[in-house]
Amino acid sequence: MPSEKPFEHIDEFERELRHSLERQPAPLSLKHKVMELRGPQRQVHVAGVVERRLQNRGQILSIRSATRRHSRMIWLERIAASLVVAAVAGGAVFGHYADERRRGEEAKQQVLTALRITNRALDLMSEHLAEQDNQKQ
Repeated sequence: MPSEKPFEHIDEFERELRHSLERQPAPLSLKHKVMELRGPQRQVHVAGVVERRLQNRGQILSIRSATRRHSRMIWLERIAASLVVAAVAGGAVFGHYADERRRGEEAKQQVLTALRITNRALDLMSEHLAEQDNQKQ
């Protein structure tokens, strides 16, 4: 071991790892095994439309109609998601305007209160000046 380079065992590990992670071609018999595991199905080409016939039930499922249903379902999901986003955004905007309206009403009340106080102070000052004017005459 003393003659061994300090990181030689790591290099060997990396080589083994690369070798084990290399892409391996699938065995030729794999397709046949997979097709056997799928069960008794056959594909029929009719006027450019691929149909699957399930032999055990005698049903014909059209891939085209299944694709249409899937596509329609995706569009319905997208529309539903858009409606939810629009509702959330509308609620946020409505809430923002409601908050602004509430703050505006509070500011209006504060201004009105300040005007009442100022009006009262001016009335008192006016009365006080009127009394002083009466006293001087």
